[in-house]
Amino acid sequence: NSHQQTLLNQLKEVTGTTDIQLLQQALQVSNGDLAEAVAFLTEKNAKAPQQDETTYYQTSQVPSDRYISVGSQADTNVIDLTGDDKDDLQRAIALSLEESSRAFRETGITDEEQAISRVLEASIAENKASLKRTHTEVWSDSPNPHDRKRIDGCPVGLKNVGNTCWFSAVIQSLFHLLEFQRLVLNYSPPARVLDLPRNQKEHRNLPFMQELRNLFSLMVGSKRKYVDPSRAVEILKDAFKSSESQQQDVSEFTHKLLDWLEDAFQMKAEEDSVGEKPKNPMVELFYGRFLAVGILEGKKFENTEMFGQYPLQVNGFKDLHECLEAAMIEGEIESLHSAENSARSGQEHWFTELPPVLTFELSRFEFNQALGRPEKIHSKLEFSSVLYMDRYMDRNREITRIKREEIRRLKEHLTLLQQRLERYLSYGSGPKRFPLADVLQYAMEFASSKPVCTSPVEDIDTSAPPGGTTGQHLGPTSAPSTAPSVAQQQRVPVHKPFTHSRLRPDLPMHPAPRHITEEELRVLEGCLHRWRSEVENDTCDLQGSISRIHRSIDLMYSDKSMMQVPYRLHAVLVHEGQANAGHYWAYIYDPHQCCWMKYNDISVTKSSWEELVRDSFGGYRNASAYCLMYINDKKPFLIEEEFDKETGQILSGMDKLPPDLKRYVIEDNELFDKEVEEWDAMQARKAQQEKLDLASAAAASTAASTPQQDPEYMEQPSPTNDFKHLQEDTERAISRAVALVSVSGLSAQAIKLEYARLVRFAQEDTPPEIDYRLQHIIVYFIQNEAPKKILERTLLTQFADRNLAFDERCKSIMKVARAKLDLITPEEVNMDAYEMWHQDYRNFRETTIFMVTGLELFQKSNYVEALVYLIYSHQYNKELLLKGPYRGHDEDLLTYYRRECLLKLNEQAAAMFESGEEPEVTSGLSIMNELVVPCIPLLLAQDTEKDLLAVEDMRNRWCSYLGQEMEANLQEKLTDFLPKLLDCSTEIKSFHDPPNLPSYSTLELCERFSRIMSALGRVSSSGR
Repeated sequence: NSHQQTLLNQLKEVTGTTDIQLLQQALQVSNGDLAEAVAFLTEKNAKAPQQDETTYYQTSQVPSDRYISVGSQADTNVIDLTGDDKDDLQRAIALSLEESSRAFRETGITDEEQAISRVLEASIAENKASLKRTHTEVWSDSPNPHDRKRIDGCPVGLKNVGNTCWFSAVIQSLFHLLEFQRLVLNYSPPARVLDLPRNQKEHRNLPFMQELRNLFSLMVGSKRKYVDPSRAVEILKDAFKSSESQQQDVSEFTHKLLDWLEDAFQMKAEEDSVGEKPKNPMVELFYGRFLAVGILEGKKFENTEMFGQYPLQVNGFKDLHECLEAAMIEGEIESLHSAENSARSGQEHWFTELPPVLTFELSRFEFNQALGRPEKIHSKLEFSSVLYMDRYMDRNREITRIKREEIRRLKEHLTLLQQRLERYLSYGSGPKRFPLADVLQYAMEFASSKPVCTSPVEDIDTSAPPGGTTGQHLGPTSAPSTAPSVAQQQRVPVHKPFTHSRLRPDLPMHPAPRHITEEELRVLEGCLHRWRSEVENDTCDLQGSISRIHRSIDLMYSDKSMMQVPYRLHAVLVHEGQANAGHYWAYIYDPHQCCWMKYNDISVTKSSWEELVRDSFGGYRNASAYCLMYINDKKPFLIEEEFDKETGQILSGMDKLPPDLKRYVIEDNELFDKEVEEWDAMQARKAQQEKLDLASAAAASTAASTPQQDPEYMEQPSPTNDFKHLQEDTERAISRAVALVSVSGLSAQAIKLEYARLVRFAQEDTPPEIDYRLQHIIVYFIQNEAPKKILERTLLTQFADRNLAFDERCKSIMKVARAKLDLITPEEVNMDAYEMWHQDYRNFRETTIFMVTGLELFQKSNYVEALVYLIYSHQYNKELLLKGPYRGHDEDLLTYYRRECLLKLNEQAAAMFESGEEPEVTSGLSIMNELVVPCIPLLLAQDTEKDLLAVEDMRNRWCSYLGQEMEANLQEKLTDFLPKLLDCSTEIKSFHDPPNLPSYSTLELCERFSRIMSALGRVSSSGR
């Protein structure tokens, strides 16, 4: 009967067992009791001793409890469709059912809900514990509130408060369903429970609903770039008292979230409906119905079942329609619509009512019996942005069956044609096979080759072996070896390693027939030509037929009658990582901007369909879609803003909030505004203090009559106190000028000669180890096309140096230069621009010191210290290059060594972790947490193929440990660390402060630059 079939379906979904006879046996043994039937099947299938509940929920021992189905269908007529075929899952369900009755009677809370509690409390604990770590600066908010300020019109992100990226992904997907958003924002608790909730559910659901309303209101109107969802998560944690850790599964969380929302709205619906059947908006939005039509032991049955999130198997299917087709048919369906009343069993599902929001769970995890652990399925699964559901509707049952039969017939024909084509494309009887057309072509080439009458081993001089020695022969000989005569020795050719082994030029390049007559060749060529032409025509015909069948299958449902139920893709929830750990984010379509947005915790960025495909289809990396949310394209109210009934204007922003939430958001925004004001005031005080300090220093300098100092890069004392590099250049220019002109034109000529010398430097094509920009600021200015007046003033400053040699010529030029400097008015030279150019040069020198120091440390294999220098040199260099291509150094070089340094550190840290020794493991994870992980967003933001591959390599190295046996404490550390490594956010987190740089003279800096660049030049640059 239909009740028995329903029990069979439930048992099949819960245990993953597909053997109908075994399922029926379990029901008979248990007298129809589902819990006892599950226990029976579990004991029958379990290959390992059962664990007690405490041990089972320990993440470090059995991390697969995240896959327990947590739907609350025991309270409703909704059938749970989330079962996975895993022994671990079966044991978990047996334990859960064994305890659930007692626990629910005592507390009203199911074991599945307690499992979620363990996860949520662990997330909060993780967040609090992270505040005590030594590397908290990596994960902390920016102290500058301007960095956390929301850009106008940009969606608000959600902070990850400790392994809660799953929370962010689901909440963002639901929040951007504007109909759902409106329902939550405008929810008001039933009047009868405002004072005293009646039961456990009300105690739990109503506070959660209020915090969800608060969170949604902040996501609507906050001035913050991202908001903290801790209070909503705290409500979930407080509902179930527990303390164990695990990252929550998206589908489980969504199930439970919708259950709670359904309960909350049901209470309100029951109060509002008087004498009518209450309508629950959550049920109307997310739940649909399907008709199960089938035969059980020869008896036909039909029964209607309700569904929420619809589960689909991924393994073995190429696209979403294939998954759906397989999910809609179970067992041997041929007997369903045949006249014979056979004993076969099977069923079809036909949707009678689809929900406005249709959610598919893609089952990408399976339990590996051999390894005893869950594994993620990385295979590719395609899906489209628009999905037509007509073929699965009950009203189209007959036409769909006809089309399915036609597709089945076409696929049988297709298989036959593909087998025939394969015989043409892989011809032969041995292990190696080739296309038949090529085989015939090769035979024709062989037959057409020029005949030879000698053996291929004859006429080869074997007297001089490849080694160049004599007296030995390559190959056997019957004659005894004799000493060669002088004449023979003179005839031995000189051995040439690169040419000696080549065949003689008169030998054929390819094998050829020994004897073939013209008649034989003519007949053979005619046959081979004809056969090859026939084979090519047959191959072309087969390929054409296969293409036509593929097209017929693709177009089978393209007529208008089967395109009346369009569903448009609204959100894609993506998981990256392995079965035991990973990171979640969401792609959500913005219909107003007509683009995809990527919601990755606090980071919200514009994306594209191409990026979504790359991350979601699977098969490319270890990232793939885990949940697809489609919306009915004929119900635009789902994603459209509401209109004001009085004014007709669109309600947006704060206008769509009810009064209580509007006050809540205003108060939070005022707190943030106050934080910004306090920050600005503090920065103003700092700036004022700096100005006062500078003024005091200047006053002290004037009082002491200290000579004017030039910038440090124009006058750097060397360690040996010899003549300064710049002064020598200036004095040489003066000496050359003296030989050319009289004293009256001396200063102009000296400056002209110096400028000409620097122009030559700027235009000279130099090797990588020489950079004239480091030798003189004017070279840097010329290459970057600085204004002429700034060049002129900078040169005059050089010649106005009081520290030049005090002979009459230098004194004269110094006085003239100083006089000219005094005559330059602010209108002639913009001093702000002048200072900006000089500051850019100071930044260039500083970047060079960072780069040189980092590369030197890298050469010494001191990767820990090298990384900080390489990171800052790359960042500062990037800022310089934004102003022009000659403002900084080779970006590819710095990108390469930054990437290599991270890979070396990752290798070091992994080796330390593999050692298993406690100090080594701690040091290795410290390197990852404090150095490598904070730098990964830098590589992701760069978005170059090599950087992305490097990140993938680093992650894969650590994910590979998931399948290995290790001690419980190592497993715990790995589980704690992996979500941080797998975080795909490109949000740049704070890093170590830049190290203090020593002062170097121009000569020292040039020498160090030359040494390290020469050393790098000796290393193969193929990798770079």
